[in-house]
Amino acid sequence: MKAVIIKAFGAPDGLSVVDLPKPDPGPTEVLIAVEAIGVGGVDALIRNGSLAGWGFTEGLVPGSEVAGTVVSVGHDVDESWIGRRVWGFTGLGGGYAEHATADIDDVVPLPDELSAVDAVTLGSSGVVAHFALAHAHFEPGESVLVRGAAGSIGILTVQLAARGDASAVAVTTSSAERGEQLRKLGATHVLDRSGEGDAPPAYDVIIDIVAGPDLPKFFGKLKPNGRLVVVGVVGGQPPADFGTTLMAAFRNSLTFSTFSADTVPVEQRRTVRADQFAAAARGELPLVVHEQLPLDDVVLAHRKIDAGEVFGRIVLIP
Repeated sequence: MKAVIIKAFGAPDGLSVVDLPKPDPGPTEVLIAVEAIGVGGVDALIRNGSLAGWGFTEGLVPGSEVAGTVVSVGHDVDESWIGRRVWGFTGLGGGYAEHATADIDDVVPLPDELSAVDAVTLGSSGVVAHFALAHAHFEPGESVLVRGAAGSIGILTVQLAARGDASAVAVTTSSAERGEQLRKLGATHVLDRSGEGDAPPAYDVIIDIVAGPDLPKFFGKLKPNGRLVVVGVVGGQPPADFGTTLMAAFRNSLTFSTFSADTVPVEQRRTVRADQFAAAARGELPLVVHEQLPLDDVVLAHRKIDAGEVFGRIVLIP
C-alpha cells in the first residue's frame, strides 16, 4: 500500500511517499480502507522533530485520524463492523496511508450524510474543543478568548463557546480576512496575534492552542478567578519561568492548566464524537476544510501548515 514516512526530521521535504505492507489488525483493532486523512498541527510538530523527546522516531508513518470503511477486524472484534463507514483514531501514527488500523474503542460509526472529509475535520478537534471548555469550567454568560483560532480546534472552540451562550467570544488570528471568517462562525471580537484590538480587557476563560514565548502575557488578560487552558503548542514551548507571571497575579486567583483528550474516558469521547458527527450531518455544526490534497502532495500540505496559510483543516485523500 501507499504510505508516507518521516524519512528525516525537519522540513516538509523530509516526508516521503513509499510502499509498505498493509497492516494486520491486532486482536482489538479494525483495519480501515482510508478515504480521508486529517492533517493537524501536531503532525507538523512530530515531523519537524519537536516531539522527538516524546518517543517519536524517523521512519514513523505520521497521522492520527482517518475515515473510511472497515475491511477486516481482529479476533476480539465483532465481524459486524466489516463494511461500516467509520472515523478512527490511529494513535501516535499510522494515519498517512491507504490502510490504517485503529483500536475498536477509538472507532466511531459515521452517519450516512457525513462525508469522510468532514469526519476527519471534526473527529479529533471537536472533542478537544468540547472538553477543553469543560476543563475550564466554562459557564453560559462568561467571556472566552480563543488564542490561535484559525485551525480546526480553534474554529470549533469558537463555535461551541458561541453555542454555549458565551457573553463574548474573542479570537486572535493573523489577518482581518480570517477574522471576518471567524465572525461568521460566532466570534464577536477579533484581535491580532499579540492579543491587541478592540475587545474586552479581560476574560473568564482563555483556550490557548499556541503557547510559545508570548504565553505569560495572556495571564494579564484573565479576570479574577479566570482560567487559561493550553491545548496545543503550535507556537512552541512557553518560557521556563512562565509561572512567575502567574504567581505575580496571586491575588487574582488565576488558574493555569494543560488539557489532552487522552485524559477523557473512552466512552465520554465516543459519546461526544457521535453527537458532534450527528450535529454536523444535520448541518448544525459548520465545518471548515481549507483544502483537499492527494496523499502524494503531503509535502505541499506540510509546507502550507508551516507557512501559516491554513484556515481550518487540510485533508489528504489516498
